[in-house]
Amino acid sequence: MSQQPVPDHAAPAQATPGGTTPSGASPSGTAASGTTPSGTTPSGAEFEAPHLDFDGTTPYEDYVQASVLTHLQRPLSDDPGEMVFLVTTQVMELWFTVLVHEWQTAAQALREDDLPTAMAALQRSAYELESLNASWTPLAHLTPGQFNAYRSALGEGSGFQSAMYRRLEFLLGEKSASMLVPHRGAPRVHAELEKALTEPSLYDEVLRYLARRGLAVPAAALDRDPALRHEPDPGVERVWEEIYSGPREGELVRLGEALTEVAELVWRWRNDHLVATRRAMGAKTGTGGSAGVAWLEKRAGKTVFPELWTARSHV
Repeated sequence: MSQQPVPDHAAPAQATPGGTTPSGASPSGTAASGTTPSGTTPSGAEFEAPHLDFDGTTPYEDYVQASVLTHLQRPLSDDPGEMVFLVTTQVMELWFTVLVHEWQTAAQALREDDLPTAMAALQRSAYELESLNASWTPLAHLTPGQFNAYRSALGEGSGFQSAMYRRLEFLLGEKSASMLVPHRGAPRVHAELEKALTEPSLYDEVLRYLARRGLAVPAAALDRDPALRHEPDPGVERVWEEIYSGPREGELVRLGEALTEVAELVWRWRNDHLVATRRAMGAKTGTGGSAGVAWLEKRAGKTVFPELWTARSHV
């Protein structure tokens, strides 16, 4: 077959005065669609190359700090699987940080009676919890032999020592002063946790908001010591029963559903953790001296915002 002549619009673009081949953006500065490998649009118009020459680090690096993140890994064994475990754990810590930020935002908004801002933060956090839970995927099918290949690198390290996860649980109302003990050797972290322990949880702020909306939240739930774990209260259950018995699309029902979504995803997180651990190490003692699977089973049996679940039986 004879070679067809090349159309004029497919001709290579001319080099720019700087010596680079135009690529990546239109002359107006917007991204060009339908570009060809030669650096032109299908119509033959040239477009500008992205800015590639910077005096120091790139603006992307300055904002994201990627070189910091990608050099934080220090595997302690020769097993290649340890890198996956280490990076996955670090990713989880970043998601904990995001969730703490979201729930603090929601709590502050509720204190200010700003329900739309609180709802937006809660809804974002549900998507973020789904991403956190998906972090188990690389670890969910470890065999005991694979985990044992680098388990000793953890030493006495264990996830229950995570300060950011502890702050996350405190915001959910899962308060426990004993969980500050592992952090006594790190004054700044200990002080942050102590502050989080004594502040009202997200659920405390929800109940206070409902009381200001005229619902009969029991005084015991409003005036309780915020440093203590939230315990189920029949009076709070009746409040949620009243809300769910009202208009089905009411804004307080939507608040309840946003909190329920968070609670369900937290429950799934705990159960995924339990299953992954059971597959990797069975009933052996956990790292850090915990009871391992038995400890996780106890945690997985707990639900946050408990009255949101029990009230449904009465609607």
